[in-house]
Amino acid sequence: MFRTIYLDHNATTPLHPAIRAKLPEWAEFWGNPSSIHWAGRGPKSLYRDSKQKIASLLGVQPLELIFTSGGSESNNLALKGLCEKPVNGRDQIVISAVEHPSLRKTAEALIGRGFRVDVIGVNRDGELDIDGLQALLSEKTFLVSVMLANNETGHLMPVNDVSRRAHAVGAWVHCDAVQALGKIPLHLPDLGADLVSLSAHKFYSLKGSGVLYARRGLNLKSLIDGGAQERGRRAGTENLLSIASFGWVCGLADEILPQALRLRELRDHMEARVLSEISGVKVNGPLGSRLPNTSSMILNGVDGETLLMNLDVRGFAVSTGAACSSGSPEPSPVLLAMGLTREEAQSSLRVSLGWGTTREEIDLFVDELKNVVHRLRGFKHGECFAYGV
Repeated sequence: MFRTIYLDHNATTPLHPAIRAKLPEWAEFWGNPSSIHWAGRGPKSLYRDSKQKIASLLGVQPLELIFTSGGSESNNLALKGLCEKPVNGRDQIVISAVEHPSLRKTAEALIGRGFRVDVIGVNRDGELDIDGLQALLSEKTFLVSVMLANNETGHLMPVNDVSRRAHAVGAWVHCDAVQALGKIPLHLPDLGADLVSLSAHKFYSLKGSGVLYARRGLNLKSLIDGGAQERGRRAGTENLLSIASFGWVCGLADEILPQALRLRELRDHMEARVLSEISGVKVNGPLGSRLPNTSSMILNGVDGETLLMNLDVRGFAVSTGAACSSGSPEPSPVLLAMGLTREEAQSSLRVSLGWGTTREEIDLFVDELKNVVHRLRGFKHGECFAYGV
């Protein structure tokens, strides 16, 4: 019987098993939450309860959260909703070189509104150039946006330090924390950011919802003209099923740290085996400042896409980088920004573990990875192997 093992949790997470049982119950709340009659009261109560649970997990007030369709919309709303036009000569937006495409492309779009975009570099381990950031900051800086956890390497950024420096020159701060939610304890006041983007489907919930945290008193222009939902900041009827699943999973706050510790142990076990049993492998990023579930590896002499496809036919789901960039012939912009060569970047593999991942699955994966790498390197050097799926 063909066995599948999912090791791509940074792309999306499977639905929490308990949510499947809750869906019929939530589906009974089919009314519009904005309706004031009996059909809307149940949905409105479910909506408010869900937002309260999410706010409690994050350590913020419910009114500071805006429901969106996910991380990409949250990033767009944060930047476009805040940066309507330069104010008092502040026309500079600063982002890191390893931001998600939904953030990077949104920032570039704001050039058309009169802003300029400056990029903070990173080193070979993906660590932010803090001195470079400090040199860019001035009274011209309007917004600084730095992600909390990189989606490809798992590297954790010093967002609190970034916030402190940016606020010192009067700039706003946005943080894309999509990849961090559910993988590490996340208390938004500790970040010091004015805006934070999050997404439900990265945390074992239904796709189609996310939140943007906007610090109280911060004014945002809605991207969508229409109704007065989300206090006029995001028009459109709410995706109640996804919101309900998001709120329910956020009630599992006590499980996040134990799972993080367990996944770090599994990941370290996997990396130790790979490094000792397969030659020519390098793990990207320092061990101590990565998400506990994420491993980005360079396997010399192996094309990443070919490796991925060979693992796929064996039942293993992994990736070479961001899911939104899959199918692109170009190497990862994140890895190139870290100073890797094109050849190294095209030999990359990302493995991201989840709450359901077991040690047995990790050992099966490493065993198969050894076989596939050996075979592909053999092909490259003219050897011949019998291939059976």
